[in-house]
Amino acid sequence: MTAPPPEASLDGLRRLRLPLSREDALSLRAGDMVVLDGEIVITAGLPTHQRLLEASRGERPLPLDLEGAALFHLGSYSRETAEGGFELLYMNPTTSTRFNALMPPLIRHFGLRAVGGKGGLDAACAEAMREAGCVYFAFVGGGAPLLSDAIRELVSVHWNDLVSHYRLVKLKVEGLGPVTVGIDARGNSLYADLAGAARARLPAILAGLAAAREAAK
Repeated sequence: MTAPPPEASLDGLRRLRLPLSREDALSLRAGDMVVLDGEIVITAGLPTHQRLLEASRGERPLPLDLEGAALFHLGSYSRETAEGGFELLYMNPTTSTRFNALMPPLIRHFGLRAVGGKGGLDAACAEAMREAGCVYFAFVGGGAPLLSDAIRELVSVHWNDLVSHYRLVKLKVEGLGPVTVGIDARGNSLYADLAGAARARLPAILAGLAAAREAAK
């Protein structure tokens, strides 16, 4: 099956090819929903991110090119085949906030154009994304069947001494999504907006609870 051109739509959704250009990244707005084709790099591991930081500092070799890449917080399970290769059985999003402290230097050093997972990233990450022209894509939690159906080719698997879902895996995907732009390349964040709205409602909620307690006495 031949993938549609980068700007083609799927059921009204914008369809983009990865890796994103800076122009494509900047054209997206928080809340947009898109479908993705192209190459992605995935891992769910803190140790993997620490190795990537070491590689960015020249302390260990990097097994693949991450310049301008899409690096997603997607766990996967791969097993060796009889021919000595690897077969990827599924991928599923993990919580990105676990990587808050590690993502800003990775985004800046590698000039990442897209990151993603579930749960969003913090303000420091959003600032690094704004500087680099990078977007955060929010994946459906527990959406392994939907996401795994988009896998077209297992390009490479790296750092095989790690457990499967921590390995660094490069894939070709087609029709990955739909995903939501949770943080755009201008630093606008759906997660920050929701947190702000929740904080604004908190005094009224606490006052209501206090009134209910008083009424129950």
